Amino acid sequence: MQIYEGTIIACDGANRVHRFLVEDRGKILHVGNGLPEVWREAPREVLGECALLPSFVDTHLHFASHALFSAGLDVRTARSIEEMTEKIRAFIRERNDPIVMGFGASAHAIRERRLISRDDLDRACPERPVFIVKYDGHACIVNGKLIALLPRRFRSLRGWHDGTGEMNQEAFFKVTDFLTKKVSLPKTLRNMIGAVDALAAAGIGMMHTASGVGFPLDLDVTLEALLGRGLANGFQTRLFFQTMDPEKVRRRKLPRLGGCFATALDGCFGSADAALLLPYADNPANRGILYYRDEEVIHFTKAANRLGLQIEMHAIGDAAFVQAVRAIEAALEDCPRKDHRHGIIHACLPTDTGLEKCAELGIQIPLQPAYLRWDLEPLGYLETILGDRTERISPLRRMADMGIVMSGGSDAPCTLPDPIAGIHAACNHFVPEQSLTVQEALNLFTANAAWTSFDEAERGSLEAGKVADMVILNRNPLAMKPADLLDLKVEKLLLQGKPYSKGQGILRLLAKGLLAGERI
Repeated sequence: MQIYEGTIIACDGANRVHRFLVEDRGKILHVGNGLPEVWREAPREVLGECALLPSFVDTHLHFASHALFSAGLDVRTARSIEEMTEKIRAFIRERNDPIVMGFGASAHAIRERRLISRDDLDRACPERPVFIVKYDGHACIVNGKLIALLPRRFRSLRGWHDGTGEMNQEAFFKVTDFLTKKVSLPKTLRNMIGAVDALAAAGIGMMHTASGVGFPLDLDVTLEALLGRGLANGFQTRLFFQTMDPEKVRRRKLPRLGGCFATALDGCFGSADAALLLPYADNPANRGILYYRDEEVIHFTKAANRLGLQIEMHAIGDAAFVQAVRAIEAALEDCPRKDHRHGIIHACLPTDTGLEKCAELGIQIPLQPAYLRWDLEPLGYLETILGDRTERISPLRRMADMGIVMSGGSDAPCTLPDPIAGIHAACNHFVPEQSLTVQEALNLFTANAAWTSFDEAERGSLEAGKVADMVILNRNPLAMKPADLLDLKVEKLLLQGKPYSKGQGILRLLAKGLLAGERI
């Protein structure tokens, strides 16, 4: 048994802050401003200036990709082409990886204001294949050595550009699928365990991972399911299978599907292929790309909804957002469900009528607040490509006032899984009147996040009877100015009442994962 005394932020829907919390055997027995006599002599931790909250949830990340790139080459901090190529040279001097896989190339954060090219990569690394994913996760740049490995049939795909080495749209997906087949099983598992430890260090106790990026036989889905069932430290996984085939999900006895890749309806702003209702401000001939016809998306949502599955789909541009809303509405008209919790991921440029329909139908939005303050895709770039529409990006205040449930994620590896950065961004929207309060921003990563995966009865708030998944922060965020929230630090993560323990062995994880029936 353990008693915590100090600032206890419950995130319980009533915005309660308590003085005491009693935990025993992984469950919360009591929260309140008084402490019953029966527990007066129990061990007590006085929080002082710290605050105790529910552990954070990341409601949208691509865990297998994040784990892979976290263990590989990260070029996000480079501020010139030369600095980026030097990072590549240093990486190959230190590592003997047969294929150099990196993440984070951006044209907006470097001095030259252009994307690194095939020629740059050839000069930096002529002897090994190089694959660098753009910061937005929707395109990559490859060198000549890698192009020589790729099947010739890829050359006819939309988005193939062997001159510059930039691959986007269908070509990017196929190149990614081709390369994921070459990552060994032991390395993948080691990367995953290390990535979970890093998430825990950020105060995250549960992730919603979107999986299915081309591993043979959907091996990443299998491994993430094993991981979710096999971790012995209380960390929770909720898996979304990125497929347009609901039967594949049913056969695996998973309750949900969706994400990006196969369930992405459009591209992104970084590659100017997010689907828009009106042309891009800097290119009247471009409205982006819808990957599917309306009929295809409606057929998919109807089939998944009839099976009782929860659906989430990627939609960044307003045309894709409209398509997603229309498809979910059609599915619910076909087979009404009161508590479906279907969602539209990102929803960066929603329409007014689409938001009204989300509020009416109960469509939730897993968004990524860190995008609002993203050095790799700055506001100036968005204003160039979108013009006045930039003011409409992620209208958090309006969505909250409409009663739409929003939750917070990172879209890792695009942004780092850092709930504190997301909370800060949500409270400091570049359109100030669209900012959330600090309590609302905390709810994005706690109570709202648990609700989106039907976990609210056990997790997401500090209430008697719930699992004691908690995080201790160095300060009380409710007493801070929104601009200062980045000063928050995670002091400790407690899962099922116990301090998080890292470094689980692969064999133990696999054994438990194969035998256990943990919810994923």
